[in-house]
Amino acid sequence: MNRPLLFLLLFSTLTAGAQPTPFELSGEKQTPTYSVCIAFYKQLDSLSPALSIREMGMSDAGYPYHVVLYSNDGVADPAVWHQQHKVVILINNGIHPGEPDGIDASMLLLRDLAYKKTRLPDNVALAVIPVYNIGGALNRTSFSRVNQNGPESFGFRGNAQNLDLNRDFTKSDSYDARSFAEIFHWVDPVILIDNHVSDGADYQYTMTLLATQWNKLGGEMGAFLHDVFQPALFGDMAGKGWPMTPYVQFEEGNPDRGWEGFYDEPRYSTGYAALFHTMGFMPETHMLKPFKDRVLSTYALMQTMIGTASAHAADLLSHRAHDIAADQDSSRLSLDWKADTTRWDELNFRGYTADTKISAVTGLPRLYYDHSRPFEKKVRFYDYFVSDASVTVPVAYLIPQGWHAVIDLLKLNGVRMRRVGADTMVSVEVYHIADYKSYPRAYEKHHKNTAIKVVASRGEIRLLRGDYIIPTDQPARRFLVEMLEPTGEDSYFAWNFFDAILQQKEGYSAYRWEDVAEQWLKDHPTLRQQLEEKRRTDTVFARDARQQLNFVYRHTPYYEPAHLRYPVYRLVK
Repeated sequence: MNRPLLFLLLFSTLTAGAQPTPFELSGEKQTPTYSVCIAFYKQLDSLSPALSIREMGMSDAGYPYHVVLYSNDGVADPAVWHQQHKVVILINNGIHPGEPDGIDASMLLLRDLAYKKTRLPDNVALAVIPVYNIGGALNRTSFSRVNQNGPESFGFRGNAQNLDLNRDFTKSDSYDARSFAEIFHWVDPVILIDNHVSDGADYQYTMTLLATQWNKLGGEMGAFLHDVFQPALFGDMAGKGWPMTPYVQFEEGNPDRGWEGFYDEPRYSTGYAALFHTMGFMPETHMLKPFKDRVLSTYALMQTMIGTASAHAADLLSHRAHDIAADQDSSRLSLDWKADTTRWDELNFRGYTADTKISAVTGLPRLYYDHSRPFEKKVRFYDYFVSDASVTVPVAYLIPQGWHAVIDLLKLNGVRMRRVGADTMVSVEVYHIADYKSYPRAYEKHHKNTAIKVVASRGEIRLLRGDYIIPTDQPARRFLVEMLEPTGEDSYFAWNFFDAILQQKEGYSAYRWEDVAEQWLKDHPTLRQQLEEKRRTDTVFARDARQQLNFVYRHTPYYEPAHLRYPVYRLVK
């Protein structure tokens, strides 16, 4: 008999006690397959009136998504949860299915809630995605996580398109990310927990925690995260016997110089969540710790998160409501952040002494961590960030309907927009792309644009009937700005959605243009003066006929206006 069927028979025949998970049945050595995991939750659904499971969205692998909902009163509607003033927590598991700790910990948690082995506070409600990267979960082996200590077999990092879904939250190349957006906005979580396993340095902690960078989250919510909520999480986990440290960002073995907090651009789950005033957390258990300990520490952290959220429910809800309202009045929003190296928090870090020895593979020195020499020392954690770029928020963005891929993604994320009723001319602020660089190699299916520079000007553009007007006075204001401002780190321009404007569609034959240009310069002496001045000041230009002809061309109406003109226009006061 195959193992999944054996498991289903075992738990379906139980008449007393809580149904075991594959993690428990295997002696803490195995994580479930996708089908067994979903069957487990369907069984819980049939046993507990407080728990329900529903399908929502489709994956690239052709399998549907499921969301497990739990509330003490049996209500399975997030809109009602918000009306009841509950802290709504969304738990995402298996975004990298080779890192399955959250899959197993969530099964344990919801099983224990359903069987009343533990209790959810009345002012908290849970929505759980059992397995997010379904395609990766179906691609199961024992070898893709060479750094990791168990389980016996597990899924693969890439999804059914070989995409890393924790780089896909804004560009949404996958059905997976589009389904997540649908679930996320339906749930509208106050807190997002996205469970992971780390790579990198060796140290004593089983659990590390990456949180939404608090300055980037901003407002009352950001300050509350840094000053109150995170310290409470760390304190409670230490009391449970699972001391934590912030997500570790060094691998060379020496933490003495400290490390910077993780800057979570919107491509990541926590960065995406921050655009909608959701406090995001990415638990990262340590890859080398036993699978059992990693799962149990993840379980403990979710319990801690629930308890802390319940204790601070009134503050969380009021701070979030304040920040959403305050964003509507903000005239400028930040597009990029950098660490402020003049400020830091001091951590008591527990590590292992790093040393070198001769490699048995290469015969050369190699790094290793000596577990016989543990240490505890004070280190600096640079988790204060300052805005590195900001932009004035327009009254509205205008976008021609032909850019439907972008329009669809905006709609997916709850952006309100209306269509122009008739062809019209509008005075707007227009960006032209002055410079940019593109990745020379593909990164997550794209050659991403970086180092983007724009030049703004005022002008009139023609909108056609059916084009879109997108007002910025809406809850998605921050998302809109970061996605539609081309210089945003993870903007749609950065992710190549507008690359068609970078290619010139019309040109000229030089011998023909010579004659037209000659006449144009006779008729426009100011342009002739500009040409002569450039020849005087630029010797390379003066010796290059092609550059000179192109200079004249670009200063005439023959040059196409759409080339390098960013096709999202700003309606400003």
